[in-house]
Amino acid sequence: MTDRPAKEPMYRWIIVIIASTMLAISMGQLVNGLSAFFLPLEAQFGWARGEIALINTAGLIGLGLGGIVMGFAADRLDIRKVALTGAIVTGGAILLASRANALWQLYALFFVAGALGGGALFAPLMALVGGWFRTRAGLAIGLVAAGQALGQGGMPVISAMLIEAMGWRGAMSALGIGTLATLVPLALLVRRPPVAPSAGPAAVEVTPPLGPATTVIVLGAAVLCCCSLMSVPLMHLIPLAQGCGIGATGAGSILFVMMIAAILGRVAFGQLADMIGALPAYLLASAWQTALVFVFTQLVTLEQMLTFAPIYGFGYAGVMTGVLTTIRSQTPAYCRASCTGIILAFAWFGHGIGGLVGGVFYDATGAYETTFGVAVLFGLVNLAIVGGLFWVTTSRRPGRLAGSAAAQALRAHRREGRLRRQIAA
Repeated sequence: MTDRPAKEPMYRWIIVIIASTMLAISMGQLVNGLSAFFLPLEAQFGWARGEIALINTAGLIGLGLGGIVMGFAADRLDIRKVALTGAIVTGGAILLASRANALWQLYALFFVAGALGGGALFAPLMALVGGWFRTRAGLAIGLVAAGQALGQGGMPVISAMLIEAMGWRGAMSALGIGTLATLVPLALLVRRPPVAPSAGPAAVEVTPPLGPATTVIVLGAAVLCCCSLMSVPLMHLIPLAQGCGIGATGAGSILFVMMIAAILGRVAFGQLADMIGALPAYLLASAWQTALVFVFTQLVTLEQMLTFAPIYGFGYAGVMTGVLTTIRSQTPAYCRASCTGIILAFAWFGHGIGGLVGGVFYDATGAYETTFGVAVLFGLVNLAIVGGLFWVTTSRRPGRLAGSAAAQALRAHRREGRLRRQIAA
């Protein structure tokens, strides 16, 4: 007897390919794709880098807010219509941005692209993939996340090549048309699982030590800081490298190499979380990126940066895996989806804050040392919060309490057995 029809195993992997491709293209542009456009926009309009970085921040704020709203919509509406909305809005907004002549226009377009474009794709598609898989769901979600990481590394490189060939307007126009031509057909292939998962025996899970509201606040603050750090190299590594005399394509390749290593890192830290626990793995990945992020400012050649980028990228990628596994371990099942959406909204806001703060400090100092130094401070705050949560969970020892109760029950059973033997004797 099988839990799913014969057709399901084939199409569930098609869903993985669809979701991975759609998130690679959309998130690759909305999360850090603007990094390739800093210098062209600065050169043409004379805008400060803080002002340019705010374009990306507007998109990430939209992504955070839209992810909550569109996640609820995906549970109630046709998932294909939700995905199609995300595809059309993302491509259309990027295409319109190629004609922008004022900052407010770019702010508005990227906010809409994040809220109704990326917001309609990221959380809904991640949830959809999990719904298709009753077994090996972790592998499937990991593959989709790896595709997203590949897009975040590849899209800036593609953008840089297009900018060199046709200028920033032509590049953005080509990206918009390409996004529409790719995402719309893929969205039409999206569908819900044909058979709802059958109800089985409820899994036994340890009660998290903190209530859902407290967990959302604590983890929200943590991911706000860790993603503020994370976004600094994602947004400012390319202009940092260009400031060292490295060409746009070479600078983009540094980020690409970093994101390739990130694909491996997401898988490795997922396995590590299974071995040592979600919170310790999250702490290790956070410490990794905090300790290494400032090193970028000490490198001056393409060879140095290409050597160091995958080392940093492997560990930094574990943060996202750590966040997701920690949310799963620290929230009850009945409200886990809601908690995840809210906490990840803090993550997107952190991405926006880090990119903006990085641009502001560069404008104030003319160099990136202060920007990356502030990123280290964000990382230290994150470590303090996650370390505190780890201390709370270990001090309350929910697992040990459960084990202690079991041990007490076993001892009581043995005492009862001895008493019965004594009575029989």
